[in-house]
Amino acid sequence: MTEQNTRLGIWLMVLTTFIFTIQDGISRHLAGEYNVFMVVMIRYWFFAAFVIALTSRTTGGLKAALRARHPVLQATRALLLAAEVCVMVLGFVHLGLVESHAVFTSYPLLVAALSGPVLGEKVGWRRWTAIGIGFVGVMIILKPGFAVFSPWALLPLAAASMFAMYGLLTRYVSHRDSAAVSFFWTGVIGSIAMTCVGVWFWEPMTLPDWGWMAALCCTAVAGHWCLIRSYEVAEASAVQPFAFLQLVFASVLGMAVFGDTLRTNVAIGAGVVVCAGLFTLWRARVKGQA
Repeated sequence: MTEQNTRLGIWLMVLTTFIFTIQDGISRHLAGEYNVFMVVMIRYWFFAAFVIALTSRTTGGLKAALRARHPVLQATRALLLAAEVCVMVLGFVHLGLVESHAVFTSYPLLVAALSGPVLGEKVGWRRWTAIGIGFVGVMIILKPGFAVFSPWALLPLAAASMFAMYGLLTRYVSHRDSAAVSFFWTGVIGSIAMTCVGVWFWEPMTLPDWGWMAALCCTAVAGHWCLIRSYEVAEASAVQPFAFLQLVFASVLGMAVFGDTLRTNVAIGAGVVVCAGLFTLWRARVKGQA
């Protein structure tokens, strides 16, 4: 067993959020120049290669990873993640990093809200209150009914919903499938799905952008490796709150590099969402220790 080291796990989670922020910035640049399906497809090719190489070194290797106890659910969660990546990258292009991440931070609230019907978990009135407050924060960010409401604003909300379902299905299949099995199916099925779609949107890329594509693939692999290591050396409940730092990093990158603006309603709404999300994570940890 891996020795538990909460401090190392926290620093790895912080590094993970920073790497994923750089990945999102590169994704925004490439998807602004080329078709998003092609960009995500190439990213998934490298992700699948990384997963296969990693899985081959685990006990049982590739044969064990293929023998999933929940093959339909494993494929479903892999497809959900691939779709979420595409939708979120579109959100980066049309909304920017700041507003996209501000809305996406609602996904822990969606996990809490859906854990009852999907997993049969009991959600108490405190967490329901936090969920309601969190979605008030989302409405503050989106400002429906004020001025001209952009339908693009629904993209990160849809991405958050898909990511929440992906997380819940991951938790469900973990009862019978190991993390290595789930990771393998995520990369391979996602790669197959994106190839079936992305190959029809192939566009020639310039040499500099191939360099950015290589950087995108490297950040994706490095980010997932740090995330895996973070969960290996520390409890998820201890490191998960630090994932909200990605909103901070994304806001800085968006404003510094892409000229995004941090509007007052986005800052206030994001603060409400993050506080509500931290409370639901804290309640989940308290109940887990009870």
